[in-house]
Amino acid sequence: MAADDTPCSEFMDWELDTSTSNELKQEKQLSASQRRYYSFCRRKSFAAFVASKRDGSQEEGGTSWCCCGQTFKEHSAIHKHVARTHEAEIQRHTQATYERLLNQLVEEPEMQQPNMREAEAIDISAWIPETCHISEEKLQKGPGEVLLYYHYCQVENPHAICAWQKALCEKLHLTGKVRVATEGINGTVGGTKMSTDIYIDAMCSHPLFRMDKEDFKTSDGGAECFSDLRVGVYKEIVPMGVDPDVISYQLAGVHLEPEEFHKEVEALLAKGDLCNDTILLDCRNFYESKIGQFTCCLAPNIRKFSYFPDYVDQNLELFRDKRVLMYCTGGIRCERGSAYLRSKDVCKEVYQLKGGIHKYLELFPEGFYRGKLFVFDERYAISSNSDVISDCRYCSCPWDRYELCSTPFCYQLVLSCSSCRQDGHTACCPACQTKGQAQSEASAAVTHYKEECECTGARPRIPQDV
Repeated sequence: MAADDTPCSEFMDWELDTSTSNELKQEKQLSASQRRYYSFCRRKSFAAFVASKRDGSQEEGGTSWCCCGQTFKEHSAIHKHVARTHEAEIQRHTQATYERLLNQLVEEPEMQQPNMREAEAIDISAWIPETCHISEEKLQKGPGEVLLYYHYCQVENPHAICAWQKALCEKLHLTGKVRVATEGINGTVGGTKMSTDIYIDAMCSHPLFRMDKEDFKTSDGGAECFSDLRVGVYKEIVPMGVDPDVISYQLAGVHLEPEEFHKEVEALLAKGDLCNDTILLDCRNFYESKIGQFTCCLAPNIRKFSYFPDYVDQNLELFRDKRVLMYCTGGIRCERGSAYLRSKDVCKEVYQLKGGIHKYLELFPEGFYRGKLFVFDERYAISSNSDVISDCRYCSCPWDRYELCSTPFCYQLVLSCSSCRQDGHTACCPACQTKGQAQSEASAAVTHYKEECECTGARPRIPQDV
C-alpha cells in the first residue's frame, strides 16, 4: 500500500465515529486488547478499500480515486465518500480480517500477539517501492516464481518489520509465509516474476537487512503455490524450540559452498566403509528425507525439527569425535541445528551446506543428492533429477508424489500411487482409511479437530541411532 493511500489520523477518527450502532455495540463487548486489535483491523480494511479505488492509469505525479462513477482528487474527499457510502463493506472486511487474526493466533500458539502501537509508531512507507509505473495486470499475471530466503540479524522492532512485510507482499500480490523475530527473518513467497524481482530489490535495499540477490533461492511456481499470505512475529524464525538467546545462530558450524560440500561428499563416498570419522547428517524431517537425500546420509526419523535437539541429546555417542557434514532445504535449519550440536562439545568439527540443497542443485542437478526436494507449499516437491528413491505406501512400487490424507482432519502426507488411489487407497494408512469411512457415514456427529494419526503416533518420537 502506498503512503498516500493510508488514511490520515483526522479522517480516520472521523470515519470511525460514523460506525453503525451494531458495530459499536459489538466492539464494546470486546476486551481492551481485543478492541485494539479490532480497531487495527478496521483501519487496515479502510486503508485497503481506499487503495483499491486508486486510479492506476494516472500518469506519474497525479493521484486520484474512482468510486461509484465519481473521481476524487483529494484524500479527504475519497475518505468521506467511503465512510458514508461503503460502511457495510468496510465492516464486513474488518470482521473477516479480525477473524483471520484470531484464527492465526489460535492455530499458531507460538506466534506472539501483535503489538499494534509498536508497528504503527514507525513509518514503513519509505520501505515500500513505488509501482505506479507498473500495471496491476503485470503484477498479477505472467511467468511466476517462488522465493525461499532467510537472514539472521538483530531486529529491534519485529512488529514494524512484520507490518512492512505484510504491506509489501499485499501490494505485490505475493502469497506465502514470512516469519519475523528479534533474531531475523525467514520467508517463502510466490508471485509473478515481476513481483518477486521487486520484492528482492526491496529486501536488498532495506537498511536493516541489506541482503544480496544470491541469498534468495528460486524455483518455478507462483502465487498459486500457497493458499494465502501469512506474516507473523515469532520467538524463532525457524521453530527448533530452543531460546535463540541460549543457542544463537552465531554459534553455527563452518559454512561450505556447494562446490566444497560436493568434494567432501565425494571423498566420503570414495572411502566407503573405511570412513568412520565423518557423518553426513540430514537435518530435515522423515517425510522430506524419504523422497530425496544425499547418498549414504544419516536421516533421523523425526517428525518435526523441534525434535532435533532431543535427538542430538539422545545420540551424543553417535557424534562423539566425528566430523559432521550437515544439510537441509535452504540452510536455515543447519544454522541453529549446527549451533546446538556444537554446544554439546562432542564433535571434532561441524560443517554445513551454505544455501542448502536448493543452492547445491543449482550447480549439481545430477550430483550426490538423489530424488526430489520437498518444499513447504502446495507443490510438495520439486525435482532436478529423475531418480525415485521412495515407494508407494500400499503396493511398494516406486513413487514419490505426496498427497494429503483423504480422511477429514488428518493432516498427514501419503505416498499412494495412481493405481492404488484408483482402488480407494487414499489415506495415510489402513487404520486412517477405515476411520475416514466411519466418519463419512456419521459426518453430522464428527468432531472437527486436527489429530495425529496412529501410524505417526506409533513412531518413536526421538529415535536412538547410536
